[in-house]
Amino acid sequence: MSDETVVEISNVWKIFGAKPEVALQAIKAEGLTKAEVLAQHNAVVGVADVSLEVKRGEIFCIMGLSGSGKSTLVRHFNRLLEPTAGKIEIEGTDVMALGPQELQTFRNRKIGMVFQNFALMPHRSVLDNVAMPLEIREVAKNERMRQAAAILDIVELGAWGAKFAHELSGGMQQRVGLARALAANPDVLLMDEPFSALDPLIRRQLQDEFIRLSKILKKTTIFITHDLDEAVRIGDRIAIMRDGKLVQVGTAEDIVMHPADDYVADFVAGISRLKVVHAHAVMQPIDDYIAAHGPLPKGGQRVAEDETLSNLITRAIDEDDAIVVEAEGRDVGVITRADLLRTVIEGTEVS
Repeated sequence: MSDETVVEISNVWKIFGAKPEVALQAIKAEGLTKAEVLAQHNAVVGVADVSLEVKRGEIFCIMGLSGSGKSTLVRHFNRLLEPTAGKIEIEGTDVMALGPQELQTFRNRKIGMVFQNFALMPHRSVLDNVAMPLEIREVAKNERMRQAAAILDIVELGAWGAKFAHELSGGMQQRVGLARALAANPDVLLMDEPFSALDPLIRRQLQDEFIRLSKILKKTTIFITHDLDEAVRIGDRIAIMRDGKLVQVGTAEDIVMHPADDYVADFVAGISRLKVVHAHAVMQPIDDYIAAHGPLPKGGQRVAEDETLSNLITRAIDEDDAIVVEAEGRDVGVITRADLLRTVIEGTEVS
């Protein structure tokens, strides 16, 4: 993943109502809560002063409970919703400055979107559905069919191009929807709870498929979900929303180990730390260990700083000595059995 910023939104607000600008002024001047805005201005705060950046090739998950504002927020990236205030930049383009025709071209060339609803055209074949964005772009028929067939092969549906949507299972239809979004080779992929309507087994299979595709295509992706397990599996970073506000942004490990508030702590309480937490988050810094315990254990195991908690526990079962953590060829920390037990206990809900 590159450090280059592809998507940047700054101080974005979305207020639904007859006079959103008046409501926004009142919020800023008087510090009104969401409930007070509704009572005094008959307006609903959908997104409240959200700023974030997404890096090139990153899978950035935005999650929260129903009504948190996550789906409202994602529709601002390509201006399916117009923000009440704020700035949106994608690939250096000021999206808010685009006129109607420019915006249409921008959406078609720069952004692909996959919804929870598959939205396939029932009168078109699978191949024709996938080729639609290229048809809008006025790509010659033979070329667009070639490109669409290539994308269908990538999502492992090459043999189904002549079928119609009703002949496919729900999971296959969603893969067609993903292929259609990818056919135009967009710079940014927006995915709004794309797997949530599917059965758990099919959902997990599609998560695996998406992870595989992401490694191949390296698309910058903004992925909306209400499922923390899904966000942890898929996301490079996770943003948690509540009442239209961004509460915390970080890796799964950051959020599980250092929740920003009680709401986030409750949110992540059920997540197992075994695959999320790594050695660098558990270890004692090398100098602190030596000051407290003396020299490093001579016979101790050595592990990389990204070793998972699960593997560290397995290693510690038959090894009495502390585990030494290495990074870039040097010793950076030490993990004792007490460190491992403390990490596991702190991640367990106490009744």
